Amino acid sequence: MKTAKIYQPTKNAMQSGRAGRKWVVEFDPAAPEALDGLMGWTGSSDMRQELHLRFDSREAAEAYAERNGITYRVVEPQQRAVKPKSYASNFAFNRVTAYVPPKEHK
Repeated sequence: MKTAKIYQPTKNAMQSGRAGRKWVVEFDPAAPEALDGLMGWTGSSDMRQELHLRFDSREAAEAYAERNGITYRVVEPQQRAVKPKSYASNFAFNRVTAYVPPKEHK
């Protein structure tokens, strides 16, 4: 039976914006991984593991899974708890803690 996970990946450390995150359908492994004795690499006969299908919305990803008879689970994205700050907020008058400049390396 085909099973899949539908989720919205988090942004990496090199991204600053919040827009443009697509939903991904990622298939669960159907066959166990096997260790190659000669090279030490792991491999599998399941090629579906390598697929990462991207969709513009969660509804489109769910519709794809239902249309193709794929059992799926949805992992809800976690919202950011940190409020984005600007560089100027380091010098704001209403700052709670004092600004301490970084120490020089000698």
